[in-house]
Amino acid sequence: MDLLTFDHSFVKVNGITMHVAEKSPSVSGNGALDGVINRPPVILFLHGFPELWYTWRHQMVALSSLGYRTIAPDLRGYGDTDAPERVDAYTSLHVVGDLIGLIDAVVGDREKVFVVGHDWGAIIAWHLCLLRPDRVKALANLSVVFDPWNPKRKPISMFRSFYGDDYYICRLQECGEIEAEFAKLGTERALLEFLTYRSPGPILLPKGKRYDDHVSLPSWLTDCDVKYYVSKYEKNGFTGPVNYYRNMDRTWELMGSLSKAQVKVLVKFVIGDQDLTYHIPGTKKYIHDGRFKSHVPLLDEVVVIEGVGHFLHEERPDEISKHIHDYFGSF
Repeated sequence: MDLLTFDHSFVKVNGITMHVAEKSPSVSGNGALDGVINRPPVILFLHGFPELWYTWRHQMVALSSLGYRTIAPDLRGYGDTDAPERVDAYTSLHVVGDLIGLIDAVVGDREKVFVVGHDWGAIIAWHLCLLRPDRVKALANLSVVFDPWNPKRKPISMFRSFYGDDYYICRLQECGEIEAEFAKLGTERALLEFLTYRSPGPILLPKGKRYDDHVSLPSWLTDCDVKYYVSKYEKNGFTGPVNYYRNMDRTWELMGSLSKAQVKVLVKFVIGDQDLTYHIPGTKKYIHDGRFKSHVPLLDEVVVIEGVGHFLHEERPDEISKHIHDYFGSF
């Protein structure tokens, strides 16, 4: 996909400079503008790990053609956005602060936007809606369910109890260790370990793991796509993105005052039945037994797509774009 079809800018937010990609609505679009050319509805896309704004390229093109102004930043620490050196500068509170600054810059300090998140972007989207529901019209979230604060479920200890020390989230905790392993492995091969993962089972990264010399790309991931990701990670490294994982317990501690809080934003949730997040112990039951709805009372719809893995918005781009448009178009 031609990167020149997107506009790129840099915005000062919350003490950092954030890179933002944008696709303006087509004049010929319909269904969202309702004749108001100057103020099209805005969709804010939030990427996950190890992605960048680029992961939303298909949805940005599709939805801008339907009259939406689509905006996708590189989140703090990723791509061409600043990466603060302090490890503790990557809590959800920091990233939500960045996004509020971005929303202010895009639509003003009193307006709302539609939000779409995936993976870490989904986690941040839940926290954005929890902390600042006044800035979100509606949310279409992918892959990661809302995880209500639980005093007995400190994240890293929980994942270690599920999967052991070799689980990737546990292996990312020690500063510098995984960066050194990825440097030895090579940026492209390290990225492909995650981008091509399509198993419902957990990602395990035991120390001294032997990696295949060649990885076959899925049909939805091209050599050009990989080169774009590699170019950004070779420039800025993995530390910023990995620091999100290193702050999971810290964010949990900071969110303790919200133990009884609900997400009171209109939500549609979409997940693939082969997504590893769908198979985290207890998640399927939580989604389908009513507890998810009890914590997200304005949850309108849950969609489980058969035969789709974690990167569902890339694997089924047209289908996911339609889900987003069908939902946001109803407002």
